[in-house]
Amino acid sequence: MTQKIEGSLPAAATLRTGNVAGKISQAGGDRSSPVAATEASDSLRLTGEATGLQSLQKELSSAPAVDQSRVQAVRESLQNGSYQINPDAIASRMIDLDQQLGG
Repeated sequence: MTQKIEGSLPAAATLRTGNVAGKISQAGGDRSSPVAATEASDSLRLTGEATGLQSLQKELSSAPAVDQSRVQAVRESLQNGSYQINPDAIASRMIDLDQQLGG
């Protein structure tokens, strides 16, 4: 994943006051009514990638951590002596993992 780095600095933040002038009472004016809160202007919008990651997280959190049917199949093959170990496949996968990790 690459990101373009811009050479310029972002513009300085500016103070947004909105329409506050009409809500402030003058000195010595009537202060019996409360000042109304300003409406929030912050918003959040997820990108397509973020939405996809969020749905993937929900899917993975609902899936079981262990495949019980696979565990049972291996357990049965170990008990009846039919479990076959392939040392060449194990070595090949170990070499692949080492290369992926930069070894």
